[in-house]
Amino acid sequence: MTLASRQISLAHLSAVELSPPEMIRLAARVGYDAVGLRLIRVTPDTPGYPLMQDSALLAATLAALAETGLRVQDVEFVRINPDFDLAALGPFLETAARLGAKQVICAPYDPDLGRLAQNLGQMAEACHGHGLQAVLEFFPWTPVPDLASALEVAEAAGPQLGLLVDTLHFNRSQSRIEDLARALPRMPFVHLCDAPVQASYTTEELFFAGRVERLPAGEGQIPLAPILRALPDDMPVGIEVPMTALTRAEGVEVAVRRALERSRAFLAGL
Repeated sequence: MTLASRQISLAHLSAVELSPPEMIRLAARVGYDAVGLRLIRVTPDTPGYPLMQDSALLAATLAALAETGLRVQDVEFVRINPDFDLAALGPFLETAARLGAKQVICAPYDPDLGRLAQNLGQMAEACHGHGLQAVLEFFPWTPVPDLASALEVAEAAGPQLGLLVDTLHFNRSQSRIEDLARALPRMPFVHLCDAPVQASYTTEELFFAGRVERLPAGEGQIPLAPILRALPDDMPVGIEVPMTALTRAEGVEVAVRRALERSRAFLAGL
């Protein structure tokens, strides 16, 4: 499979200050194939774009997709909390389906892993009913901190639940390459980024890299090659590389273009 045939999407966190239509047009101009859209706010100080509540913005987003020919890889970000309410997500899932999204990213924020798995299983069924796939993304600061834990939850949740591996969280959780083979049947795409590596991290350091500053592939110290070589060479890649300082200094287009160019160069060298 040639590099040219690998689909590369721009995750919204890389340009979270842009509305979906703005981000889609920028992604197309720079050369991405697809986008991931953040419809639900993740943190109090970063935006979400609730297209399910804003018909004008939804129409503008659909128009931008039609104009550019880009597709939507995924929508985010559903927290599976102890009080998770699937019924409340109906408009969100309907909107995700209208956008043509493939995946819905879910995050594990329930310490009761049995209840978490049950809710994820129900979420996966609901997504399937809309032509979508729910994917569980693990984070080192959550009750599901690594790939091995995510696999256990996914197996309890049922066969429809997918898994999303982000190379940053994979590295900082000390997840194992061997677990990728077990995860592959559930992995529709991968999030790619790089970062500095150190012996241990505070929660604040994990948040900072996760949400504020990352590096394009090949610019940090994460051993990315073994991870990517364990995956199919045609697996779609989402570029999730927030570079807040560069964006402020030189603009968001410079940042997302650099992330794409460096990532393509790294992938081509595998």
